[in-house]
Amino acid sequence: MKYFPIFLSVQNRRILVSGGGAAAVAKLRLLLKTEARITVFATQPAPEISAWADAGRLMLAPRGLERADLRDAALLYAADEDAAQDARIAAMGAEAGVLTNIVDNLDGSSFLTPAIVDRDPVTIAIGTEGAAPVLARSIKAGLEERLPQTLGILARAAKAFRPLAERLAPGRVRRAFWAEYYDYSGPKALNASGEAALPDALNALLSRHMSAPAPVGRVDLVGAGPGDPDLLTLKARKALDAADVVIHDRLVTPEILELARREATIIEAGKTGFGPAMQQDDINTLMIEHARAGAHVVRLKSGDPAVFGRLDEELDALTAAGIDWQIVPGITAASAAVAQIGQSFTKRQRNSSVRLLTGHDVAGFAEHDWRALARAGEVAAIYMGKRSARFVQGRLLMHGADPATPVTVVENASRPDSRLQAVTLADLPASLDGVDGPAVLLLGLAPRAAQPATATAHPKELAL
Repeated sequence: MKYFPIFLSVQNRRILVSGGGAAAVAKLRLLLKTEARITVFATQPAPEISAWADAGRLMLAPRGLERADLRDAALLYAADEDAAQDARIAAMGAEAGVLTNIVDNLDGSSFLTPAIVDRDPVTIAIGTEGAAPVLARSIKAGLEERLPQTLGILARAAKAFRPLAERLAPGRVRRAFWAEYYDYSGPKALNASGEAALPDALNALLSRHMSAPAPVGRVDLVGAGPGDPDLLTLKARKALDAADVVIHDRLVTPEILELARREATIIEAGKTGFGPAMQQDDINTLMIEHARAGAHVVRLKSGDPAVFGRLDEELDALTAAGIDWQIVPGITAASAAVAQIGQSFTKRQRNSSVRLLTGHDVAGFAEHDWRALARAGEVAAIYMGKRSARFVQGRLLMHGADPATPVTVVENASRPDSRLQAVTLADLPASLDGVDGPAVLLLGLAPRAAQPATATAHPKELAL
């Protein structure tokens, strides 16, 4: 993040604009929404600027900006639409220690003005660090459509009521109060009787929440999917947004953890296949302790909780402790991997079943029906298969599998750093030497030949 977004207090502070043309007018339309004291320096101001000055909305100095004018200024806009003049103004601002923006000049500016959705006092700023202003405007348009114009009215009433609402316990209790106000009680009162009805609606809502029983803790066992945040279910995102505590496996990506509430307690459980890990009993204890304290706990598991996620052990512990729980399924890594290679797990006249195996417990592999899996056309997804690759190869070849059987190694499925390797059963173990991330082995499947991403890639290693 090159630019850190902040909301700067400009109430009764000076904002200076050098220039009187179209660029200055565009900035002033936004600046005039603030409570700042605005001064424009322009020898030939546009009619709009003169009209605003006549109406007392800003001060107009019919001359160029001078160094003495910069004293106590909060912001400076160089909008003369002349590169040399704008650079001179910016240099003056830098010398005086004033934050300066040159209109349409990213490199010469010390701050940027974002696209803004205005529902005063609710303000949403959208920035792309100057890289994609058209995208910022598109996002702004989408938010403008979604956010009602009455949102600001609801927020102003809530601001005045906040001292009374602090009688509620912080955390879930207080969040539930405000959520009901913004989602239901506030809009209902506003639509029925106008802004004057909001204080009574807030008082009635507070009285009801004050007398409500204390919230009971619970645990959501949530599938984080294979890593791409866009593959999270809506229910998973809602759970993360509501969680007081998030206990996550190490394979859960930072991008997904970013979706949790900023105030939530984030705890890494450290499960990564064969690496160091928190003991399962300790994870169970953590969930139970936080839930008993009244917290909404999200146990965030990579992929799907029900696929090699030790789900039953955690459910047994929660049930024995009397903790309420629910399961939120996720997209398992095998599904993401097979989608990435443009194939399906089952296909008419090829195979009508698919096996999901884990290489985590090699000892258990001896119990599989390797003879059936070695038949032509069979398909399997092997999780954490790097350690067990040689064992898998040996068992299959021993039971008559064709050494040319296709195997696709999908590393970091669905993530930006994902890689594919299209190999055969004969060279499976050696092909895994450079694999460091979590990998799924797709036995019996090769990347679809028509897949565009594979057209120019090396046949042995396909970087996506």
